[in-house]
Amino acid sequence: MIQEYQIRTLPQDAANEQSIKQFISHEKGLDIRTIKAIRILKRSIDARHRTIFINLQVRVFINEQPEDDEFKHTEYPNVEGKPGVIVVGAGPGGLFAALRLIELGLCPVVIERGKNVRERKSDLALISRNQKIDPESNYSFGEGGAGAYSDGKLYTRSKKRGNVDKILNVFCQHGASTNILMDAHPHIGTDKLPRVIENMRNTILNCGGEVHFQTRMEGLIIKKNKIIGIETNTGKTFYGPVILATGHSARDVYRWLFAHCVPIEAKGIAVGVRLEHPSKLIDQIQYHNKNGRGKYLPAAEYSFVQQIDGRGVYSFCMCPGGFVVPAASGPHQLVVNGMSPSNRGTQWSNAGMVVELRTEDILHPDLQMQYCESFPNSAETQTCELINKMPTSANDVHPLAIMHFQEQIEQLCWMQGNMQQTAPAQRMIDFTRKKLSYDLPPTSYSPGVISSPLHFWLPKFIGERLSKGFQQFGKNSRGFLTNEAIMIAIETRTSAPIRIIRDKDTLQHLTIEGLFPCGEGAGYAGGIVSAGMDGERCAEAAAAYLNR
Repeated sequence: MIQEYQIRTLPQDAANEQSIKQFISHEKGLDIRTIKAIRILKRSIDARHRTIFINLQVRVFINEQPEDDEFKHTEYPNVEGKPGVIVVGAGPGGLFAALRLIELGLCPVVIERGKNVRERKSDLALISRNQKIDPESNYSFGEGGAGAYSDGKLYTRSKKRGNVDKILNVFCQHGASTNILMDAHPHIGTDKLPRVIENMRNTILNCGGEVHFQTRMEGLIIKKNKIIGIETNTGKTFYGPVILATGHSARDVYRWLFAHCVPIEAKGIAVGVRLEHPSKLIDQIQYHNKNGRGKYLPAAEYSFVQQIDGRGVYSFCMCPGGFVVPAASGPHQLVVNGMSPSNRGTQWSNAGMVVELRTEDILHPDLQMQYCESFPNSAETQTCELINKMPTSANDVHPLAIMHFQEQIEQLCWMQGNMQQTAPAQRMIDFTRKKLSYDLPPTSYSPGVISSPLHFWLPKFIGERLSKGFQQFGKNSRGFLTNEAIMIAIETRTSAPIRIIRDKDTLQHLTIEGLFPCGEGAGYAGGIVSAGMDGERCAEAAAAYLNR
């Protein structure tokens, strides 16, 4: 017999299978000897009150053993010699597009500008050691994309866009812990995700697909308003329809699209800082206990959102027990991001703290930054010349305007950090009081930090809203506003600054046949799971296109 129960228990009673069996036996009047197995279907923490509870939905196998695996398997046939679809980018959007193409009997040809996920790891280590960014192998570019080394959080609100459970099950099939199927905020971990990504690549290759690393798309081949392939930096040309899943940092792709009259539009983003607290302090605040989380609870999470002067100020990509990393994708940039290992066991917790920036906001005087003479290369200078012809109305915002603002503020931050990856930083209360921090607390950010008056050089549009938001968050959560917390600048890669316009139903570009803009880089996703779901949808749309 199989029974399902909703139970509410103390953390120590939810610590392992045996203690859950004992709890169910006592609560439901069952002989514990008859409970052969349990399967947790959903798990969440209720930390609203001083006593912390774990909510569980469990499936109990009474006098029988479960016959199926904990996750659903997807069958991937051999597609060698089948019609091909080019997938540009091996991030979550591209990888899930490739796997779905195989399911549909098509051969994916994956083109990735960076290195494989293992080789890429060595280049990331060099950023802290040498203060240099490899523009083709960094936290944004390489196998796995920005998601591979940015925590592996799998929580999404985009459940209407696809099958979340399918995405999670595919991750499990490729080596992720089945905990992600049950947790309210599932998480693989930066240390575990690379192996999962390798397994996904091996599935693609074993089924007859192709994966080409260190191969950058130089341009689309367009004939009679139809995509027939791509050209690459290796001199090799690939032919077929294109799923364009290049991620939110492929600015050269955005420039190429604009220069070749492929319609794109500016899209709002959010800009701010990484805010890092001691993890014990966040545990004390969130679990209402001066001793922190104790033995049975994970590192605590938080989420804040507040409307300040007509714009959202909110926490983003919260990384409990994690660390802050240098996430620039090219020279003369300073960008930070956060991640956590699977055990979330470091002594720090961080989150992006960002201010909503809408497309019309680029007209605000605080955001019309002018640093063109400092840009070192012609591509950025050309963009500067375009954007400096500033629009006079929101309807006239240049498609590259938000991207250009990102570039300018990232370069300004790099200059504040002594033109290295040393990040400008400030204590949290000092920022709200417009006071320079004369010393800084220990931090997880390995390239190092330098005291800087963020309150002075951040655009007022952003800085003043952040300050008011911090003060409100401190009122809502006692102890959160503290000089033990450090703000590390700057967080700009919250989402793509561009939307590549596509048809709502066919997912094809509105004006060019055979082009399927995909995932976060195309402006249609906001994380690993939503990008994966969009990748699957784009694969289905490409299959329908080929069938026509």
